[in-house]
Amino acid sequence: MKDTEHIESDIKIAPHQSKTSFYYSFTFLPKDERKAINTVYAFCREIDDIVDEYPSKNVDIINKKKGILSNWRNEIEKIYANKNLQPYFYPLSKVIKRFDIPKQYFLTLIDGCERDLYQYRYTTFAELKEYCYGVAGVVGLMCIEIFGYKYEETKQYAVNLGYALQLTNILRDLKADKDKGYIYLPKEDMDKFKYSEKDLMNEVYNENFIALMQYETQRAREYYHKARTALRPDERNTMLAAEIMDAIYYRLLEKIELNDYNVFSMKKITVSSIHKIMIALKHWLSTRLFVGRFS
Repeated sequence: MKDTEHIESDIKIAPHQSKTSFYYSFTFLPKDERKAINTVYAFCREIDDIVDEYPSKNVDIINKKKGILSNWRNEIEKIYANKNLQPYFYPLSKVIKRFDIPKQYFLTLIDGCERDLYQYRYTTFAELKEYCYGVAGVVGLMCIEIFGYKYEETKQYAVNLGYALQLTNILRDLKADKDKGYIYLPKEDMDKFKYSEKDLMNEVYNENFIALMQYETQRAREYYHKARTALRPDERNTMLAAEIMDAIYYRLLEKIELNDYNVFSMKKITVSSIHKIMIALKHWLSTRLFVGRFS
């Protein structure tokens, strides 16, 4: 188990190491909120890494990982029961208590990530949506507890945005995931467009695949729309970091479309750092103008 100094280091470097869009989204947060978000994000990354590292169907490895996740659940329970913790969890405990983040969010996240240890295929979208809630929707709910919010429907904003981001991730990472043995595209959708698992494993790029990807892209787009319509105008400033994430990932979805859905190409589809910075600045300036106009 790591000591407190190590976790503080992890928290600081996590966004840079993973090279995700979170870094650009969190830049404009007040210092205390940014530190809290990075602490929660580091926890989420750790859970994800436990599952993702050396993916295997070996029973012994799976059971070992389940045991580690069980220990993490126990530490979360200790935080809420005010019991003695491993030093590694001190920063997270402080954040949870300061921002009153519900325990169930953390337990649901662990359950959602653990699902990758035993489920490699999804039959229906309803099944996939449940998974997306566990690994992304609850992360959004954790974040808005730190950002602060006034309206109950902001929770729906957070959950729907989580769905949108995760669905975008699934489309972008289709090749990498199938290479690790995972197919997140619902079987009912693949059957609908007559695109088989064998086709996917062989990276068959044809009209059926393009039609399937168009369908999945439109579904992701609908969740972006649901999220945006759930956010009231006077919450936009508070949700600036989430709005930046929305814009960056929506641009990623557009780039998948512009690439004619060919996610099998050697070069991974990404949004450049410069473009991310421009998106972040644009949204920051728009919220400043909104606040100035109505204050």
